[in-house]
Amino acid sequence: MEKAGPKAIILIYKKLKGAGFEVYFVGGCVRDFLMEQPIKDWDLTTNATPPQIQKIFPYSFYDNRFGTVGVPFEKGKGEEDVFEKNFVEITTYRRESGYENLRHPGKIEWGKTIEEDLSRRDFTINAIALGLAQEIIDPFGGREDIKNKVVQTVGNPEERFNEDALRLLRAIRFANQLKFKIEEKTWKAIVKNALHITKISAERVRAELLKILSTDQAYEGILLLDQAGMLGMIIPELSEGKGVSQVRPGRHHKTDVFTHNILSLKHTPSPDPIIKLATLLHDVGKPRVAGKDKEGHVIFYNHEVKGAQMAREIAQRLRFSNKQKDKIVNLIRWHMFTVDEHITDSAVRRFIRRVGVENVADMMDLRIGDRLGGGTQTAESWRLKKFKERVASELNPPFTINDMAVDGNDVMREFKIGPGPKVGELLKKLFEEVDEDLSKNTREYLLKRIHEISRKK
Repeated sequence: MEKAGPKAIILIYKKLKGAGFEVYFVGGCVRDFLMEQPIKDWDLTTNATPPQIQKIFPYSFYDNRFGTVGVPFEKGKGEEDVFEKNFVEITTYRRESGYENLRHPGKIEWGKTIEEDLSRRDFTINAIALGLAQEIIDPFGGREDIKNKVVQTVGNPEERFNEDALRLLRAIRFANQLKFKIEEKTWKAIVKNALHITKISAERVRAELLKILSTDQAYEGILLLDQAGMLGMIIPELSEGKGVSQVRPGRHHKTDVFTHNILSLKHTPSPDPIIKLATLLHDVGKPRVAGKDKEGHVIFYNHEVKGAQMAREIAQRLRFSNKQKDKIVNLIRWHMFTVDEHITDSAVRRFIRRVGVENVADMMDLRIGDRLGGGTQTAESWRLKKFKERVASELNPPFTINDMAVDGNDVMREFKIGPGPKVGELLKKLFEEVDEDLSKNTREYLLKRIHEISRKK
């Protein structure tokens, strides 16, 4: 372990040990070490109390009732991107009881032994302690479960999930991240107690959801959430698509709306969890606008508009940041863009402005997921490839109102007016005209047009 750990954290470990206290690495760092996976987050546990820890590390911080002290450390050369945090958390052995609100223990006492501390932890694979000299404390068979790729609770799963309902989501997330299976009794307890996640804060739920979407197995993770009965509680709007057929003659869709959404997630090439979420939700509006055309075939008129509205509500409910929410909504609102080979250059530029230059690549990833999730065999049609080429040609740089050969000062001078909404309206009118034909973007032509418009006024 000493060779695997960063020097700064090893020194912290040795300092605690040198002061006469027990100390062990614990939690995810031990699990990842045993699995020979990269370790980004290091946690220590000790029989030293927070005041004793802070006496050893005067520059530490302690502002909670759970016995966790944060000790900052400097990242060494080449370690800047290795660690998620620039401090190590040191937690005193503890006992917990009297859980409240299916989340927090009502009573916390300092524990006496490492085994006692490990007994309060969620899953066996996270309840292993490791010393610097490779001594392993594994009272619940965590190493065997790692070997067998199994997620199961420490002790009775009913008790563990009724102590802290967030563990229901964590079980799904660990199984998904690690490609493990959930042990049978643990799975049955998850399904039975799935309703408990409604007691968990939206911020906690969002964090676990994004961790699932961040994996290469995001599709399998969402399926697992659905099978457990939790997806319908987190995003009930998605479940509305179950059984809503999209099949019609001449179209590639072969599944219901729900299946299409999650298959689109499966096939999107983006690694970004926000783009994956937008892809998962891209057709969420279809069930609410479903109708029939004259031939009796199903249609979903303006589903992208309804879907964008619903996505905004979902993002707000799950407490996404404004930036994340706006990106999700924007991608869904404009995902039905036209890739006809006869589309004009100005239409391509309008697409770029609507979507945003920074979102163009993400929109293409969503479209690819949409195509493959709908049953087509190729990620990109020749039309989409051609459209991407045309978009790329307009991106360098994109034509905006600021690129016109005239500005607001020219408008105000001709109309003899001061700053105000009218200036912006006139510039927008000129921009729309020039955008259709970039050859008109000359100062001579635009001053002439300003003069003509002013005379009509």
